[in-house]
Amino acid sequence: MSNTTVFQQQARDRLTDRGARITRARCAVLAALLAADRPLSHHDLEQQLEDLCDRVTLYRVLAWLVDENLAHRVSGEDRVWRFNADHPSDHRYGHGHAHFHCNGCGAVFCMDAKARVPAVPDGFQLEAAELILRGLCRECS
Repeated sequence: MSNTTVFQQQARDRLTDRGARITRARCAVLAALLAADRPLSHHDLEQQLEDLCDRVTLYRVLAWLVDENLAHRVSGEDRVWRFNADHPSDHRYGHGHAHFHCNGCGAVFCMDAKARVPAVPDGFQLEAAELILRGLCRECS
């Protein structure tokens, strides 16, 4: 079984587990995010998926995946949202890991280590937390 087929099956399984309607666009976008080694922008996905879905459908699918906790988004220094597939263990407060933003090339990388969320004062309710590390990636340093 090819890697593409594996990611497509994983995408179908995740959508099925959610009880969600399985569409060609949802499967294709989620499979692309699962296969990616870094968060992808709308433009990255649009180029990768070519004629599988139009621009508006892609925006809607990405928003839906984020709302359903199947993906998360992070804004880069260029103010462009980038998306990555989420894993079920990442949802206590947001998606649970840090992101590294390269100041050289602007790339965004998900870090493997789970981010520790500090305690908030009594009476406060934490809804989301995001840890962003900035510096130079391997290619730029």
